[in-house]
Amino acid sequence: MKTILLVGMMLLAGCASQIMEGFVGKDISEVYVQYGPPMNRFEMPDGRHAFQWHIQEEFFMPSTTTINTYGGMATAQTYGGGIYSNSCYYTLYAKPNSAKSFTVVGFEQPRIDCE
Repeated sequence: MKTILLVGMMLLAGCASQIMEGFVGKDISEVYVQYGPPMNRFEMPDGRHAFQWHIQEEFFMPSTTTINTYGGMATAQTYGGGIYSNSCYYTLYAKPNSAKSFTVVGFEQPRIDCE
């Protein structure tokens, strides 16, 4: 079951990074429009501002049952199943601009399980 989850994550790898990269060079207000206000915002020592969004995902993984038969007898083994959660933080860096707003200049690479 973990193998299937890992393969699925590998197929999706880059998705969040690609979305975040698409905001580089744009006004931070475009991110607000799509994802709402950040949960956190602070100034970095180099003058950039960090804007953070937090997403808490919960999902259900079904269980798998394997049935083996041996000469008229059968055994069943059930694996996995349950509710899982994942907490992800997404950070964009922006610099003040002439429109009294901020222009996105970069982002923090999300963890692989948050891609």
